[in-house]
Amino acid sequence: MDPTPDAASTDAATDATPNDTPSADAVAERLFGAVLGTVDLMSTFLGDRLGWYRSLADDGPATPPQLAERTGTDARYAREWLEQQTVTGLLHLDSDGTPDERVFSIPPGTAEVLTNRDSLNFLAPVGRMFGAVGPALPRLLAAYRTGDGVSWDDLGDHAREGQADANRPWFEHRLADALAGVADLHERLARPGAQVLDVGSGGGWSSIALGRAYPGATVHGIDIDAPSVAMATENARAAGVAERVRFSHGDAAELPAGRYDAAFAFECVHDLPRPVDVLAAVRASLAPGAPLIVMDEAVAESFAPHGDELERMMYGFSLFVCLPDGRSSRPSAATGTVMRPSLLREYGAAAGFSEFEVLPIEDFGFFRFYRMKEAGTS
Repeated sequence: MDPTPDAASTDAATDATPNDTPSADAVAERLFGAVLGTVDLMSTFLGDRLGWYRSLADDGPATPPQLAERTGTDARYAREWLEQQTVTGLLHLDSDGTPDERVFSIPPGTAEVLTNRDSLNFLAPVGRMFGAVGPALPRLLAAYRTGDGVSWDDLGDHAREGQADANRPWFEHRLADALAGVADLHERLARPGAQVLDVGSGGGWSSIALGRAYPGATVHGIDIDAPSVAMATENARAAGVAERVRFSHGDAAELPAGRYDAAFAFECVHDLPRPVDVLAAVRASLAPGAPLIVMDEAVAESFAPHGDELERMMYGFSLFVCLPDGRSSRPSAATGTVMRPSLLREYGAAAGFSEFEVLPIEDFGFFRFYRMKEAGTS
């Protein structure tokens, strides 16, 4: 997925310069397009969670009654969904007839994006993430009034699994090569007996990828969300790396001192209510000379109006998921998804990391990699 916007896809409202004001027609056109996009996204949530895409991909074309029978769902709802998906261009009508005789199929491109968990284009998890927001909207409205939060645990398994599955292809197919391209880091991780920490390990795919890339290393993933730890443990067992990749439920403050040869924090620092405390605890757990590698969203260096599509998407995640989660525990830094590099540098310095750099890792989805160390260590 290329996070840079396609110039042809921008509309009149985003084409405006800072001194321009979009017309009512331009705003209405833009929001109408957003309505259509919302319908598409929520309908992919249905197709993903009910197994409809998967059945069409694995079992072949189907009429509405056939699809319903295969998946244990209702035929009338299946028919409406199949028709909507065809009208919007995601499915194909193979043969016409009465409403229950129409045969629908899934094109290869749609199948890849919505069923192939190994593809870098896999986007079904995004529908799960925003689908999870729906039941939480009343709580989000209340939080926006009171300043309270809505946690990942409140959003439930749809969000939890969506987050894990969205990043999985990148970890499995790109992480090893990305780290191998940073010679001194690769050398450290490749040392026999290396001890590696993965903070905020979620569903465990980052830890599993590290374990596969460095078979001589032992990886310890830690997360405060117990269901995520259980999911990660099962994923490691299924991947055959459970002997070297283990997970624990707990707080970074419980980490042993001076143990780890490297630590990672994949897309989690911006969620932390108290990022400085966690980063300081991670620093204390590192052996002399050991780095902390942070992967977080590759947002712009500073705020500016008329941001690109990546910036717009990250503010969306921040509004509905990450900022409310960060405020679900007090006190809170209330960082949000759009964490600028300068703010992460401030957090690192306050935690005792005196060296900060952006690593030369490119073409890794929507993400940027940072390295933090204490001065004078190697």
